[in-house]
Amino acid sequence: MAFDIALTGLSAASVDLDVIANNIANSATTGFKESRAEFADIFAATNLGIGSNVGQGVQVTAVRQLFTQGDLKFTENNLDLAISGNGFFRINDNGVINYTRAGMFGVDANGYLVNAKGQRLTGYLADGNGNITGLLGDLQLSTAAQPPQATDLVTLAANLDATESIPPAFTVGPNGPDPATYNHSTSVTIYDSLGAPHVATLYYRLDATNQWESFLFVDNTQVAGPDVITFNPDGSLNQINGASVTQITTAPFNPGGGAANMTLTLDYAALTQYGSPFSVNSLSQNGSPTGRLSDIDIDKTGVIFARFSNGRSLALGQVALVSFANPQGLQPLGDTAWAETFDSGAPLVGTPGSGELGTVQSGALEESNVDITAELVALITAQRNFQANAQVISASDDITQTIINIR
Repeated sequence: MAFDIALTGLSAASVDLDVIANNIANSATTGFKESRAEFADIFAATNLGIGSNVGQGVQVTAVRQLFTQGDLKFTENNLDLAISGNGFFRINDNGVINYTRAGMFGVDANGYLVNAKGQRLTGYLADGNGNITGLLGDLQLSTAAQPPQATDLVTLAANLDATESIPPAFTVGPNGPDPATYNHSTSVTIYDSLGAPHVATLYYRLDATNQWESFLFVDNTQVAGPDVITFNPDGSLNQINGASVTQITTAPFNPGGGAANMTLTLDYAALTQYGSPFSVNSLSQNGSPTGRLSDIDIDKTGVIFARFSNGRSLALGQVALVSFANPQGLQPLGDTAWAETFDSGAPLVGTPGSGELGTVQSGALEESNVDITAELVALITAQRNFQANAQVISASDDITQTIINIR
């Protein structure tokens, strides 16, 4: 009897040592979750369910993984992702969906976000305008050039000096407007339908008290003006061309180079006339040249933003996270991945930060949740348990040998 009981102890202690060894071996594995061996005693029972007073040893009831949070280690790679809180990344392994906490992702030859095994990260896809849809699929970074956007709006916030003198009538010479015939000017680069840049220059001439003329030139060619801008005695904008509006829209003009005709709207809502020097507080336009992908940013909700060389950004998709009612029921697959089982329950897919799902940290990885100090202490305990059960076998052998030697 003692032999058999001690053998169950040796077997259980051996499993415990295996589990501890595996934890220690994976103490540096990204996204790894430690395991523990769980034991229960064995009692013999008759058909009536009455057990003996002496147990029959020990058995391993389960090797359970502990899905506690690991520490975050920050990296220099924006595509390294860590989950802070509950949830798993959803990965596509050639049509089979698996789950992982290891967020070491990169880009393959086709622009898909993949891990070292080539499994694709999945999420909510975006349309061509950067709107996140409800469609789940493999996340892909577009390497195509972003098309140019023709300028159609110029916004100016400036002050025209009310103390200026009225210059001679506005005159345009061979080299452009005569500086003696206007008071102020400012320029901004605009873009045509092909993304080609053009210099748009605004000239302002004091025409009468609280009244200015505005002229617009593109590449030194006049396309609008004179437009008459009047101000109130307090310096605020009153009218443009006799109407209570804040914008001027030009007639269509052709910038050349094969581009389409352009129409510019000049927004003067922030234009003032105070008794202080001319100043331009802001001057912006809404066009852009062709853009190439320059960088990727991923926010805490998992939205992937592509930044382009033309200064624009576009959402390419959103990382999806998955939760389970019973994560311990997941089937380990190796490579720090798990598969859904009946015990785990069905996956609940959502966006990071929603419901019980955690958030995503870009440029970071979740380290193994193994506590080396605790594992080394557990290793000593398991070793002592193994030695103690071996001693039971040795003692039982001595007793048996004594009985055999009785004469």
